[in-house]
Amino acid sequence: MKFASFTRTASPAAGGPSSGAAAPRCLQCGIVAARADLTFCRRCGLTFGERPRGNSTLPACPICYRTVEDDGRLPAHSGRTRLDLVAHIHEHDRYPVGDDDYLESLREGDRIRIGSGYAPFHLVRRYLVTGALDAGRGRTMEHNAIVTAMAQLGRWGDDGRILGDQPAWIEARAAVTQLMERYHRRRV
Repeated sequence: MKFASFTRTASPAAGGPSSGAAAPRCLQCGIVAARADLTFCRRCGLTFGERPRGNSTLPACPICYRTVEDDGRLPAHSGRTRLDLVAHIHEHDRYPVGDDDYLESLREGDRIRIGSGYAPFHLVRRYLVTGALDAGRGRTMEHNAIVTAMAQLGRWGDDGRILGDQPAWIEARAAVTQLMERYHRRRV
């Protein structure tokens, strides 16, 4: 998944220039300044680089769904530094969360075909990345065989025995397990 439009400046990881100062970034909302000479965020009013307010809703990475910590940064995958949200997103070019190209090949509009069933694409991707079955803030979850299979896998694992198991659920659990194994396989 490429999120080049998330920023106004390119990074070396995204194929942009390797020299020059990066545009200021807001640590509370994750927005990149339109110009390098701006000193405060027009969206939330904080000075660029200032810690987020204690009562604010912090932004989350659209790739791995991790929310930034109280200082507005996330630990780098290399473990040596802390990155703002924009730099963290660019870091996913080197450290992908899974095989998104394969997942996109299964996509049909805003849904994904898994085995003989369909489920909402964003819900399946969030489940594959985080392992949590969550419809997300302000959304309702669509219940079908695939979503039921993800819930059952999360609760009892792929070898769980379920009282009153349905053939469609068994098939869906096998299809989701196969997708999980394929998605998390390292790309070569």
